[in-house]
Amino acid sequence: MILRVLNLVVIGALILAAAYVYRIKFDSTVQAERLAKLRSEVRHERDRIAALRAEWGQLDNPARIEALAKRYLKLRPTAPTQFDKLDHLPEQPPEYMRANSKDPIGGMIENLEESSAVTSSVPQAAASAPPPPDGADESPATADSPDEAGANQ
Repeated sequence: MILRVLNLVVIGALILAAAYVYRIKFDSTVQAERLAKLRSEVRHERDRIAALRAEWGQLDNPARIEALAKRYLKLRPTAPTQFDKLDHLPEQPPEYMRANSKDPIGGMIENLEESSAVTSSVPQAAASAPPPPDGADESPATADSPDEAGANQ
């Protein structure tokens, strides 16, 4: 009788051990499938990163940017007479731009003025005053010779 009970206990232990081994095998199979899926996703993301880097290289090409700038921006070259001497700069920045001010950017926005100066990239507005005739009161920026303006850079 003791042998039968002992045999039943051993058979039960074998069945439990087989079930535990099957569970471990099933979990490892699930983990292996998950690992294969993650590796596939990583490979796919690396391929996407490589494609995006190649596209970035094409978009960041200086020749392409230069062609687009010429096509869409309609800029003119900077003339040497557009530079002014450093003597015409104010000695101190305005109060709102000093380092100890609470909000320097807010101060600049509050004190923003409409500029009447026309840059080389913006066409002169039709409503603005006509340019002064030749020889009339020239600004310091246009009074300099190109040699002096180039030396001020």
